[in-house]
Amino acid sequence: MNSRRQFVKKGVLGVAAGSMLGSTKTLASVMDSPKAEDLKLGFAGYTFVHFNLEEALKMIEKVDVNYLCIKDFHLPFDSSAAQIEAFHNQLKASGIKGYAVGPIYTKTREEIDNAFEYAKRVGVNMIVGIPQKEDLQYLDGKVKEYNIRYAIHNHGPEDKLYPNATVIVDLVKHLDSRIGLCFDMGHNMRDGHDPIKDLKRYKDRIFDIHLKNVTAATADGKTCELGRGVIDIPSFVDMLRKVKYSGVCSLEYEKDMKDPMAGIAESVGYFRGVTDAR
Repeated sequence: MNSRRQFVKKGVLGVAAGSMLGSTKTLASVMDSPKAEDLKLGFAGYTFVHFNLEEALKMIEKVDVNYLCIKDFHLPFDSSAAQIEAFHNQLKASGIKGYAVGPIYTKTREEIDNAFEYAKRVGVNMIVGIPQKEDLQYLDGKVKEYNIRYAIHNHGPEDKLYPNATVIVDLVKHLDSRIGLCFDMGHNMRDGHDPIKDLKRYKDRIFDIHLKNVTAATADGKTCELGRGVIDIPSFVDMLRKVKYSGVCSLEYEKDMKDPMAGIAESVGYFRGVTDAR
């Protein structure tokens, strides 16, 4: 796997070099340093919505990423114990760990119950979800009952429930500490909120990160390759380390979703170049 990682770095060396402006490190140190390992890189399962599990795992293997947030189109809610075991075995064979499930949209308390039972059966300790605001107090009881963390996902200006991190934290700050957010930094920026400042401000409630960049800090902004957007990724990485973020940074790549491999490889290589260089 290390040889594949070095290949990815070399393939985007020019991008990584660009991230080193103002740094005293050499390009050789970018290639050799293991520092990137202090930040866990994964994938949001939605990245692979147009691919079956086997196809998705092949793409993830190519860039040597080891974590996946599981979507139900790869592991259905009604999967049997045998199907769940087979799923995990497939991931393990590819060197990948399924660390959470979601995002899961729920409109009723019964659907919240089903989400927690699903997470329990899958064997993960976190749900990424989008509950109704009136169900947040009910959610408080469920995280206590199951001891499974619940990360609410923000979806930008089109989302009337949770457009940004501030809205979520204001709603959950008096609830159980196991209720927090899956911080979609791109949608946060599209809603006019600085993802670097919000990462610092809400660090104790950020359980998961959807790693992405966007073309503009407006509703019209589109997901793009990680190094090509308006978010200062090197500064974001610096803040991840400053706040001692210990969760997964899951790349959610939503450009060219039916043919995403080039953008995925560039984004992974850029992230590793930045994290190694700083």
